[in-house]
Amino acid sequence: MLDSIFAFIVNIGMAFVNVATALAQPSLWLDWSDKQALARFIYYGASGELLFVVLTIFIVLTAVGMWRNAVMWGVVRGLEGFANTLGRTVAWVGLLMVLQQIVIIFLQRIFRVSSIEFGPFAPFGYRLWEGWTFVSYDLSWWSEELKLYNAMIVTLCVTYTFVQGGHVRVDLMYANISFRAKRIIDMAGSLLFMMPTAILTWMYAWFFLWRSLVTPKVSASDTLEMLLRKGKLMKWNVETIGFSPNGFNAYFLFKILMVSFSLLVFLHAVAFFYRSYLEWREGPESEGKYLDRDRVEDTTASVSTH
Repeated sequence: MLDSIFAFIVNIGMAFVNVATALAQPSLWLDWSDKQALARFIYYGASGELLFVVLTIFIVLTAVGMWRNAVMWGVVRGLEGFANTLGRTVAWVGLLMVLQQIVIIFLQRIFRVSSIEFGPFAPFGYRLWEGWTFVSYDLSWWSEELKLYNAMIVTLCVTYTFVQGGHVRVDLMYANISFRAKRIIDMAGSLLFMMPTAILTWMYAWFFLWRSLVTPKVSASDTLEMLLRKGKLMKWNVETIGFSPNGFNAYFLFKILMVSFSLLVFLHAVAFFYRSYLEWREGPESEGKYLDRDRVEDTTASVSTH
């Protein structure tokens, strides 16, 4: 038990050293022209060292926020504002998805076009001047690409939906308990469920992503020394294999979205924990403080009066 406590304290202390080293020598992990720097980036991206750096930042920020609530409210407003801005922007992808599906149906069923070509003299498959085509893909490629739009909405709008209160809550006792008891449950949910789930998803998705981007293949079980040895032979090898011969072939983008999803969930777990703590401390009058939710005008009343 004492050894575990001592190891925990040592890792917390080493987190400050690791942050200082990373900031002082960014070329060791950001200069991807150096293959070993890329190997370090891959290793530390899902390492125990990074976990303790994140944990240390969270502990320090929480301690400062408990001392000065304005700092914690600032973090909440910043993270919730980021979630809202990202979600409201990515939500427009839904419109693009609908419009693209309509174009595909019209070109395939009415104009009998087999591909979509973009260029100054190649609108939607009608090439007026040979050689002037910028992008040309089969209609099946564009059809399968619609799944990417759907994945973008699910993964990048997840925290926006959380801020807006749009997720389904299974309520067995939550509605009938006191205000402060609700905040305690919310804090426990952030620490015990949201954060660990986001971390586990990140650790899985991180190496799942890099196995489709570089060769030799990397693994979560690789030590730093092993990855540095692989780094001597490492090169970019982005997978472009589709499920069909002419289908969508950029499935590594889905893996990037998985990593982004886990990061967004973790960041919002921090924001939700801080908001729950502040509302617990300040009382019911602080419920929904600084909360920016979309307003949908209710036209039912105005319609019924005419």
